[in-house]
Amino acid sequence: MTSKKNIGSKLLILLAGILWGCMGLFVRPLNKNGLSSWDIVFLRASWTTVFMALFLLFRDKKLFRIKWKDIWCFLGTGLLSIVFFNLCYFTEITITSLSVAAILLYTAPAFVMVISAFCFKEKLTGRKLVALFLSFLGLVFVTGVIGGTDRLTGKAVLIGLGAGLGYALYSIFGRYALERGYESSTISFYTFLFASFGTVLFAKPQKVWNVVTLSGSGIALAVTFVLVSTVLPYLVYTIGLKKVENGQASIIASIEPVVATLNGILWFGESMTWSVAVGVLLVLAGIVLSSTEKKHCRPRM
Repeated sequence: MTSKKNIGSKLLILLAGILWGCMGLFVRPLNKNGLSSWDIVFLRASWTTVFMALFLLFRDKKLFRIKWKDIWCFLGTGLLSIVFFNLCYFTEITITSLSVAAILLYTAPAFVMVISAFCFKEKLTGRKLVALFLSFLGLVFVTGVIGGTDRLTGKAVLIGLGAGLGYALYSIFGRYALERGYESSTISFYTFLFASFGTVLFAKPQKVWNVVTLSGSGIALAVTFVLVSTVLPYLVYTIGLKKVENGQASIIASIEPVVATLNGILWFGESMTWSVAVGVLLVLAGIVLSSTEKKHCRPRM
């Protein structure tokens, strides 16, 4: 029987996916105000670093301490995951449709499962594979790829898979950091500190500052965006990883595009089609199936 702690951890991961799925509610207004995709990523990373620094200062300054021999974990979550994933994803959406880009991005759970099987001895059970298939098929329906006319080039496939791999690497490097005794707040701080250094190369920091601070509403939008779509979900996701296997976590978090799609329908007048409805049900079925998987191998902590 699944323990109460394990259920709580899965709910935290589900919450993270839901909050990530609300990102579009903030990204669209920021983009409308003149910020590019890279500007928004830089805003997200740099302001998250500031908020997490303040949190650590008030909670416990010792949480800033990391060992030099462990710095590769945070370079992994910050540069190899967040910066590399965004670089691939933003390139992908310029050469193919958003729906195809989203599908290739959500190959991430497959990458997580395979890498975790080797690195953390997590078993590839039949239940996990069925849950992965249901979730991925659901995303195909949600994004409308079925029946579409998109033709994929080899370049688009490779870049899209790169985005999926980068997205998956947060779970992998985050797990390594947890195993070395670091708290989720410490991991989040250093993740976005290094991500800030990486994204500043592609963004226009002065423009970001000018746009955001132009009005009180702009500041409020930026602060809410950072807290709701980054600080809180990354904290709770990393906490959830303490008790949930990487493979399960990645499938549960696939609620993100479903929430994003539903937000589009509720707030931006996008249509609810039969394929979206079927896709939502399939993704939810995959999440439920994955969530009821019994733990075969306790993550090493």
